[in-house]
Amino acid sequence: MTIQAVSSTLPAPGQGGKYAHHTWRETIRNAMIVTRRELRDSFRDWRIMAPIFLLTLAFPALAQNLTGLATNFFVQNGAEPLMDNFLPLLPMVVGFFPVSISLVIALETFVGEKERRSLEPLLSTPLTNLELYLGKTFAATIPPLLGSYTGMAIYILSLVTGEQQWRPSAELIIQIMLLTTGQALVMVTGAVVVSSQTTSTRAANLLASFIIIPTSLLVLLESLIMVTNQRYVLWFIFGALLVADAMLFSMGARIFNREELLGRAIDQINLRWAGRIFWAHFKGGEKVTNLAQWYRLSVLPTFKNLRSPALVVGIAMLALFIGGMVFAQVRSDLQLPVEMMTDRSQTLSDMRAAFELGNGLGFRFILGQNLRVLLASTILGVFSFGVMSIFFAALPFSILGFLFAQPVMAALGVGTFLAALVPHSIIEIPAIIIGAAAATRLGAIITRPPDGKGVWEAWLGALGDWAKVFVGVVIPMLIVSALIEVYVTPRIVLSALGG
Repeated sequence: MTIQAVSSTLPAPGQGGKYAHHTWRETIRNAMIVTRRELRDSFRDWRIMAPIFLLTLAFPALAQNLTGLATNFFVQNGAEPLMDNFLPLLPMVVGFFPVSISLVIALETFVGEKERRSLEPLLSTPLTNLELYLGKTFAATIPPLLGSYTGMAIYILSLVTGEQQWRPSAELIIQIMLLTTGQALVMVTGAVVVSSQTTSTRAANLLASFIIIPTSLLVLLESLIMVTNQRYVLWFIFGALLVADAMLFSMGARIFNREELLGRAIDQINLRWAGRIFWAHFKGGEKVTNLAQWYRLSVLPTFKNLRSPALVVGIAMLALFIGGMVFAQVRSDLQLPVEMMTDRSQTLSDMRAAFELGNGLGFRFILGQNLRVLLASTILGVFSFGVMSIFFAALPFSILGFLFAQPVMAALGVGTFLAALVPHSIIEIPAIIIGAAAATRLGAIITRPPDGKGVWEAWLGALGDWAKVFVGVVIPMLIVSALIEVYVTPRIVLSALGG
């Protein structure tokens, strides 16, 4: 299907104003024009379809042979009951490989056409940016999913009719299919984003490692969960995949810009420009000449951008705290016995030992630990759109909730428990919320960069905001909280215990 054929099916470019406000039905209909064109081109190219077709047939056969060897091994070693845990493992692997190999279709979605000089006519059609992006994404998704579904169907059918005589439940088959679909969509939508933001297929293929490697590790994790028969956890993973799919698609549709795609000739690292953007956000403007002005004109105005992520972090903390309390009530086998607190003298001795740790080493350890956790959550948040920043900030509260709901608290006394937490937490918790909010914004801003700014420019600005908040607010607050935790909190606890 030629570019002229695509254009002839659409109204004239002069009606572009009308296209800025279509309904979703019109948007999907126009996007499917691009999808049909892309699929015809893909299915006509034997260099694309032959590897997908061969892999779709070869991997199930290879997996069937591995299954036979594994079955004999289990039987010979008296571990035949474990086969029910092992057999669901390979269908996910069989479904993963066709998607990973055919990812080249998604990677060439935009940049491939640009190199072949066939992108300009397509972008000159009266299609909107969203319609172009939708059409390309649909076309890049269908072949990998067809290959994945076909490969899994062949392999599962061979297990059902072969010597294994496997009889899986309908729920298990649905779970495997949904997980494979979620992973395929994450890989494809991620690859389409990469294709729309690079200038060469070589760069796109290199950046694809940031998609394939994490997904491969996720498949290994799912396999471990499947083998250990904790399959309910896989539903949570599927939910996380759906969220990642939505975020990647939303990000790609928002940052896709046809003019920028055509105008960008080569990717280059401009450290001087990046440094200027970072320093402008960190300093806060030419009016800032001293520390007081820096706080007033640069640091404090940043907090208005942190309100939404701070609210999300706070809600996550509260949710995990309640979850920890519920978990302590449900899992009675993990509850700490009341007998632990019958020896009051031993408790006082332990608390005095904790007090004796209140020296320089203890202060440095606590401060360093808090800083390491926040820095790690920031780095992981960049690669997870801010999700891991929220998770790391909220995770300790699940432990606090678990401890707070223990029966031993009745013997220790809730007042003593609060005395051990509240003095330094008054400062430490706000510091963690602020730091996690800035890290969350740093990771999430690439999904919705401000209007008029590119992804890289928006991220550099968020990095400057994160740095000034971290240096100007978070670190000083953590220093004060660590001093209180080491030198003040133990005294308060000993006083509460009467020691």
